[in-house]
Amino acid sequence: MKVAISSEGPDLESAISRRFGVSAYLLIVDLESGTLEAVQNPGSVARYSAGIQAVVQLLSRDVQVLLTGYCSPVARQHLEANGVQVRAGLSGIGRDILQRYKTAEMESEEEEGSETESSRRVLGRDNLYNAARQSWNQFLSMLPVLGGVVLLVGLFNSLVSRQFVASVFSGHAVFDTFWGACAGSVFTGNPINSYVIGGELLKQGVSLFAVTAFLLTWVTVGLVQLPAESAALGRRFAILRNIVCFALAFPVALATVFVLAVVTGINP
Repeated sequence: MKVAISSEGPDLESAISRRFGVSAYLLIVDLESGTLEAVQNPGSVARYSAGIQAVVQLLSRDVQVLLTGYCSPVARQHLEANGVQVRAGLSGIGRDILQRYKTAEMESEEEEGSETESSRRVLGRDNLYNAARQSWNQFLSMLPVLGGVVLLVGLFNSLVSRQFVASVFSGHAVFDTFWGACAGSVFTGNPINSYVIGGELLKQGVSLFAVTAFLLTWVTVGLVQLPAESAALGRRFAILRNIVCFALAFPVALATVFVLAVVTGINP
């Protein structure tokens, strides 16, 4: 297992950094082999997205635990979503903090091992309450998405006329695919909204070529979020990834529609 420590220096004798995103170094310790890797944190000199750059460094090295003084809510959310445990509020020397973490983990394993098999099978009220609360919270988190879908359908039907759609999409497979890919690249959003807009476009007579290309670029190409992606992953990589995804949308959309036509017998 790999543990990361936000540090002011390149070794375990250095003090832990007060803030994860702008720490000078990220010390990656492999508890099994005992090896130490000192990684210079690019976020320490970055003006924007410092925490995200540090997150990318940890995820690329398969770190399971982060020990730090303070971790921003955004960085914590990204780390925990990818299975990284965050232990914040720590201070002192890196070696002492790592030793305290090892001791706490051993005590935790001993406590878990002392539980009887019968107690593990008991489903208490607390577990039922937590499950119900998590389900309710998940439902509440989806309400904004559902509301956005309803609002999006209303706005689309009100603002986009059939005459405008007919002037842009002529029914030509190549041109419709191109304009659909362009629209999806600019108006970036989540997949649920793309399905809604795609359905409304089909109702207004837009070809399946255009809608398929639109769906592909909507979820893979993001001109609006390109600055944030460049800051987190590097400008060259972000630009190259968007160009490749945009180019691949054409053959994938054409192949998808033709295969669908062969399977269903419907003329696209």
